[in-house]
Amino acid sequence: QLQASGGGLVQAGDSLRLSCAASGRTFSRDFMGWFRQAPGKEREFVAGVSWNGGTTYYADSVKGRFTISRDNAENTVDLQMNSLKPEDTAVYYCATSTRGGGYYFTTAYDYWGQGTQLTVSS
Repeated sequence: QLQASGGGLVQAGDSLRLSCAASGRTFSRDFMGWFRQAPGKEREFVAGVSWNGGTTYYADSVKGRFTISRDNAENTVDLQMNSLKPEDTAVYYCATSTRGGGYYFTTAYDYWGQGTQLTVSS
């Protein structure tokens, strides 16, 4: 089970940190990712991190502004978001994958959190 938190209403240029806590099983060997879904749009990949934190992946739209990190001892994955823009407004989901690739696609993920809303006002 995954529980995402930390969303809210912020202004453009602000920073916010999302957190995802995993429970029920050990996710320390899973790839973990963040996706987002804006109204009327498909869910899209935002960022991902390998099981040991050694490799990270970012969508071009957030590269340089967002940072993903994980703490396997705590079974958490965070998404630090800086320089937020109105176009970052979406419901953000964390997810884990036990598969060997395709991390940019929702089909690669086995478990999903319930989502947390981020709204960035201009």
